[in-house]
Amino acid sequence: MTQQTNKVAIVTGASRGIGAAIAERLASDGFTVVVNYAGSAKEAQELVDKIEASGGKAVTAQANVADAAAVRRMFDSAEAAFGGVDILINNAGVLKMMPLADTSDEEYDRHFAINTKGTFNTLREAAKRLRDGGRIVNFSSTSLRLKMPGYALYNATKAAVEAFTHVFSKELRGRNITVNAVAPGPIATDLYLKGKSEEVIAMAAKAPPLERLGQPSDIVGVVSFLVGPDGGWVNGQILRANGGVA
Repeated sequence: MTQQTNKVAIVTGASRGIGAAIAERLASDGFTVVVNYAGSAKEAQELVDKIEASGGKAVTAQANVADAAAVRRMFDSAEAAFGGVDILINNAGVLKMMPLADTSDEEYDRHFAINTKGTFNTLREAAKRLRDGGRIVNFSSTSLRLKMPGYALYNATKAAVEAFTHVFSKELRGRNITVNAVAPGPIATDLYLKGKSEEVIAMAAKAPPLERLGQPSDIVGVVSFLVGPDGGWVNGQILRANGGVA
């Protein structure tokens, strides 16, 4: 545990998968971590307990990022507890593969509510609340580059996130806040693996030149770099951490 900072980081969708791994890494880097979750209170608290047992500092914060009022309350609670927010990691997301022609209105609304509006809500709040010198990392996906059947809806939500990233980085001019996005390739998490056959997973693992699925640890190092001192000159970029698949 390396305590090098008194900065505060909000990680959305942090109760499991990549989000949980990011929260652990940022706590290890010395950040106070706000572990956001929508419905997984038990997992979020277990993660906080794990971080604190390792000498870190973390709290849970329940908020559906698709709800602007809930996002405001999340920032309010972070400010009340710690005095402010320095880092925002927009990790919360949903993915369900389906042909566009078979996509229901409900799935369309759910994907855009969480993946796109959720990011919009947190960015809008961060514009008013993030302390100068802060860092924002959004999450896109390499699937946007691969253009595979079944990903039309998901890719559309992530295309919007990339547009937000490019423009928002310019709108924060003068505040020394960087805004970037990470676009992982296939990562061995429940979000990616759920609903896929062993054959499809094996093919995905062979696709990158490195011939394996990514692990959450492959992504958290990229995020740690972007929010740390060595990432201060990277701004408005999409970092495709995907093993070379695209």
